Amino acid sequence: MTEPIRVLICEDQELVRTGYVTIFSAMPDIEVVGEAADGRTAVEAARRLRPDVIVMDIRMPVLDGIEATRQLAGPGVETPVKVLVVTTFNVDEYVYEALRAGASGFLLKDTPPAQLVDGVRTIARGESLLAPAVTRSLIGHFAERLRPADTSRPARDSVMRTLTPRELEVLEHLAAGLSNAEIAAELVISSETVKTYVSRILTKLDLRDRVQAVVLAYRIGLITNTD
Repeated sequence: MTEPIRVLICEDQELVRTGYVTIFSAMPDIEVVGEAADGRTAVEAARRLRPDVIVMDIRMPVLDGIEATRQLAGPGVETPVKVLVVTTFNVDEYVYEALRAGASGFLLKDTPPAQLVDGVRTIARGESLLAPAVTRSLIGHFAERLRPADTSRPARDSVMRTLTPRELEVLEHLAAGLSNAEIAAELVISSETVKTYVSRILTKLDLRDRVQAVVLAYRIGLITNTD
């Protein structure tokens, strides 16, 4: 029997936190191993409990969710924990900063329970979760900030040399917010083939997940905001 996904809930609003616990506890493949009402407690609990996935709010007292995520999953963290940010903020700099801090995905608090559960499962599998609206609006909104003038050209040339034409095509679709199934339909290939391409892209570019791939695509100007 497969071990259940161990989840830590980090949310300062007790009513919302209780709702998450109720939703996840009803799933046979998910186990809530702890709760935290502020960022500092979240960091301490995560380091002690080593959950498979942390459901993290952004605005919390003592230490906010962005800094807590950075301490648990950011650059230089030896054994990063998977973090799913769930917040009321959509097109907002806080969300982008959370993704930069190491979060593996993002959902809004008004996401239906079934999608929230599926999001945790997705993150636990080692995949990233970026809603198309977040990819197009949020990261696109900060595209100029992501593309420093003095480094974009060399970085772009390096990516163009490293990836095959098909891999570049997949990366462009990925950065546009398409799922594997949607990319497969666009390129008339199987979802498994798309998954293989994505894996190759991440390996070749030394990226951790799809979130980093999307950010890189915007940073080098491979795709720009069209809003």
